[in-house]
Amino acid sequence: MLFFVVFKDFEKIKPSRLIMQEDILIKITNREGVTHQVQAPTDMNLSIMELIRSYELAPAGTVGHCGGRAMCTSCQCQILNDVPLNNMGEREQMLLLETKALRPNIRLGCQIPITENLEGLELELLAVN
Repeated sequence: MLFFVVFKDFEKIKPSRLIMQEDILIKITNREGVTHQVQAPTDMNLSIMELIRSYELAPAGTVGHCGGRAMCTSCQCQILNDVPLNNMGEREQMLLLETKALRPNIRLGCQIPITENLEGLELELLAVN
């Protein structure tokens, strides 16, 4: 025998992601010049490239062609403020050198892991060459 209970005045609770302690705020200017302030979780081992893709800040298929292996420049970003980043790896340096984009404020988004140190980071997603 089955019993069903109906709750009068039951409100459906919509799940929403609150800013957690592990979240930081990052400002990303897309290729159309629109700036978005986004929440970035530091506990999910994501990169800036994956953050851009998850918020759909660039058209599908235009960011992360190589899957985050520093083999293309589709996630090339210009860092706009002085926030401490991880050191640039040899593969990233070589790729940016080959494309004549090796400058101190240019990085590949796939090579920047999201950590607490990036709180307040401002960057611009550069056009694909």
